[in-house]
Amino acid sequence: MWTFLSETGIVNSYMLPSPIDVIKALIQDAPLLIEHGKVTLLEAFIGLFLGILLGFSMALLMEYFNPLYKAMYPVLVVTQTVPTVAIAPLLVLWFGYDIQAKIVLIVIATFFPITVGVLDGFKSVDPDMIKLFRSMGANPLQILWHGKLPHVKSYFFASLRISAAYAVVGAVIAEWLGGYSGLGVYMTRVRKSYAFDRMFAVILLISVLSVLLMKLVDWIQILSMPWIRKHRGD
Repeated sequence: MWTFLSETGIVNSYMLPSPIDVIKALIQDAPLLIEHGKVTLLEAFIGLFLGILLGFSMALLMEYFNPLYKAMYPVLVVTQTVPTVAIAPLLVLWFGYDIQAKIVLIVIATFFPITVGVLDGFKSVDPDMIKLFRSMGANPLQILWHGKLPHVKSYFFASLRISAAYAVVGAVIAEWLGGYSGLGVYMTRVRKSYAFDRMFAVILLISVLSVLLMKLVDWIQILSMPWIRKHRGD
């Protein structure tokens, strides 16, 4: 359908370039896209790593300190009602056009799913299992390590898939507002030159990178939880 609309001229090619033109642009600009993609992936990985640390630590503190949970959970929800596009200009103003602003935005976008996912995992632990651990003399650290964390794994990886996709998108959004390299900077340049075939090419690349990151999370989950292979038919 896309090819038909473009090749027959029903939709002007400068508005909707054909898939063939997009693939050609992707191949022609491959070296440039790889260089910009490296920067975006670096920002995404650093921001995602810090988002995981912050989200998991926050969930752990909120699990063991109920007043902190009551105080912080509404605040966390409110932070997600503010669009990242609205926050990005402030971060650029505060941190400049270097990598710091991009990483902070990625952390803001990724830590919330991790926090909520891990918290849901903690809350769904069977209370009878915790009582059994306590009756056998287990201390809080042993209950956490042997009782709660294994149960939280599936919740953690489910939220990590979402955060992995958010990491790439967050990096690109931050790069839109300024920077020296990255896929977002590249998108801004080709948009200003009305090279929409290149615009679609970088959109395709961003989608592929997001999917690959989610597949990487699946692979890590299978390594850490090998029993899920049976459930997935592999």
